[in-house]
Amino acid sequence: MINTVLFDMDGLLLDTEPLWGVSMLRVAEKHKIPITHKQFKETTGLRIYEVTDHWAIHYPWEGKSSKEVAEEILDDIIETSKQHGSVLKGVEAALILLRKHHYKIGLASSSPKHMIDALVDHFGITKYFDEITSADAVELGKPHPAVFLHCAVALGSKPNQCVVLEDSVNGMIAGKAARMKVIVVPDELHYDDPRFSLADAKLKSLEDFSLDMLKKS
Repeated sequence: MINTVLFDMDGLLLDTEPLWGVSMLRVAEKHKIPITHKQFKETTGLRIYEVTDHWAIHYPWEGKSSKEVAEEILDDIIETSKQHGSVLKGVEAALILLRKHHYKIGLASSSPKHMIDALVDHFGITKYFDEITSADAVELGKPHPAVFLHCAVALGSKPNQCVVLEDSVNGMIAGKAARMKVIVVPDELHYDDPRFSLADAKLKSLEDFSLDMLKKS
């Protein structure tokens, strides 16, 4: 029986996904790191420290270390998200519905913990979550299932009691690898990606979420 719902953050709860590219390019240009949007597909799904490590190997630069560049990107994305991000449609209604019906609610994101905490606090949704887990706490990020499994353990839930809500293919794979049910909410550009057929359900937005979807999972 499903009693736990685990949410991703960027692109699912908060409209911050497009802002990552803005921050990454801004910081890369500042340090004369020779990358463009084309290189982003090489690091899709990696944590930001893994991204800048990849850049250091394939697009080396002089000056700050890959770790320092990653931390500068994080500072930038946090401030940019506060200024230009927003809570996506249907998010608070879904969280309120789950809270009303006594589901355990977790947030499991590949973003660093200090970024997650800063943004969920800024947008006023911290109160809905019983557990917030960052991939900082595990060895591998998505598509590895560790972050979802870690969050479930913290909530006292077994994988077969959990439903994951995700917007990305890598997140969906991570949820499936954790042996959890997965509901995907892709952005409009990627909605018809055939890989999302692996999910247990697909929504246009969280405005379409209902408890019946959990009962059917």
